[in-house]
Amino acid sequence: MMDHPTVNQIQRTGYPNIVAQPEHAGIDYFGDEILVGDDIVEYDGEIILRDNLERYLKEVMEFEFKTA
Repeated sequence: MMDHPTVNQIQRTGYPNIVAQPEHAGIDYFGDEILVGDDIVEYDGEIILRDNLERYLKEVMEFEFKTA
């Protein structure tokens, strides 16, 4: 019994990488991966993902966020 050509190819080479992987652009202050297209903030030589900015302000700069 013959297998389908696609089955033979998968057995020889493995499954194709169907999902393109985003391009890596570095690591932020907290060690999180920065991908091409991510929003970043640069401050005093540090690079911080925009999603980590509030964390940086609290933990590093010791900002206190309050409600008026």
